[in-house]
Amino acid sequence: MSAELLELGEVIAIKQEAAIISTDVNKMGELVLTVHANKIPELVEFLRGNSAMKFSTLIDITAVDYPTRATRFEIVYHFLSMYTNQRIRLKAAIADGDLVPSITDIHPSANWYEREVFDMYGIMFTGHPDLRRLLTDYGFRGYPLRKDFPTTGYNELRYDEVEKRVVYEPVSLVQEYRQFDFMSPWEGAEYILPGDDKAEGAK
Repeated sequence: MSAELLELGEVIAIKQEAAIISTDVNKMGELVLTVHANKIPELVEFLRGNSAMKFSTLIDITAVDYPTRATRFEIVYHFLSMYTNQRIRLKAAIADGDLVPSITDIHPSANWYEREVFDMYGIMFTGHPDLRRLLTDYGFRGYPLRKDFPTTGYNELRYDEVEKRVVYEPVSLVQEYRQFDFMSPWEGAEYILPGDDKAEGAK
């Protein structure tokens, strides 16, 4: 199968020379094409329309954050051909602030995938009909799947019983109510486990 996929990758690379940087077959048996981001729509149209391939089902669009790279993000597309029972993955490296052309005109199902990538990573898609947040609130600050996003976030929201509405507040991690005596590995335990090195100090 890998030989067949490699041959397919070579055919695509020849026919779409301007779009393809490299081809490979990964450990999951998927053909992986590293491509130029600005050539994605033309390549996707070719993969869908070619009668020998028919990669007509868009499975997913996602991204990966590599903060130390000059081209910080890698946007990833997964397609399936139900006619040949083959999968293909497209990867394109983009810098923070680069624009990626939308493929919603080719695959309308890309609409929400691209919105999710924008919402989670802050990657913008040109030509998208309605690029706005999908999973977070419209007033949300930051992009949660970026590696530099704090795990606590910036704001928290709660329902205020007095004001009878949802309110936003800066994250506050108050823990004065917690008591840590460090005498036992089991917090709140009223006894010391046999073999606990702290047993003598606890007496």
